[in-house]
Amino acid sequence: MDKLGTIARGKPAGYDQEIVKRRSRLTAQRVALEGKLVLDFGCGNGAQTVQFAPSRCRLTAVDVEPRNLAVLQTYLRQHDLHHIYPLLYDGERLPFPDRCFDAVLSFEVLEHVSSETGTLQELHRVLKPGGDLVLSVPNKGWLFETHGAHLPLLPWHRVPFFSWLPPAVHRRYARARIYRKRDIINILEANGFDVVSAAYVTAPMDVVHNDTLQHLLRTYLFKKDVTPCTFMSTSILVHSRKAEH
Repeated sequence: MDKLGTIARGKPAGYDQEIVKRRSRLTAQRVALEGKLVLDFGCGNGAQTVQFAPSRCRLTAVDVEPRNLAVLQTYLRQHDLHHIYPLLYDGERLPFPDRCFDAVLSFEVLEHVSSETGTLQELHRVLKPGGDLVLSVPNKGWLFETHGAHLPLLPWHRVPFFSWLPPAVHRRYARARIYRKRDIINILEANGFDVVSAAYVTAPMDVVHNDTLQHLLRTYLFKKDVTPCTFMSTSILVHSRKAEH
């Protein structure tokens, strides 16, 4: 699944969006971060990163976009947060020694990298044996293409059912990769990770701007953080672990 036509960079989430809160809750249910050395890989503007500040972990946040890191640095100063360390990353090799992090977090990043294999091998390298990797990727089963596509005559990028097209067609026009649950599990296992759990993250409805409609959808259809229904999920969250040996 490494090859894709033209991969677009992701748009960072907002600091108050429901999706970052859901990922934070789901991560906390799977990994105890308190006191640990943690890497947030592809942190963007840090909207997700700062959700983990209450855990008091020592968190290094890396991204390839200087503007994103500038936004995060401003937020950290304004909120007096001193245990999160933003760092620019060249997109190839992480500037850390082998086996130095207790946990790695990465949300909606793998679909944008130039090489899934190269990226996962780097994350595996910097994780300590037995260390946890929690990541999320876009779900192919969701009704809409969340990252958009280069489609003729269709300027609206959230095209219904485009994500359901055969992989060869999707790869040709998509702006980012997309995954079935078994796809991401297989990729992680092929790169040395033992998968502990995988869950469909319920659509957060952040894109619905009508407050009343958003409230109704979150209250009655998309209330829980996870769902067994792939068509009600925008992303797949996977908890995996580096082998002890």
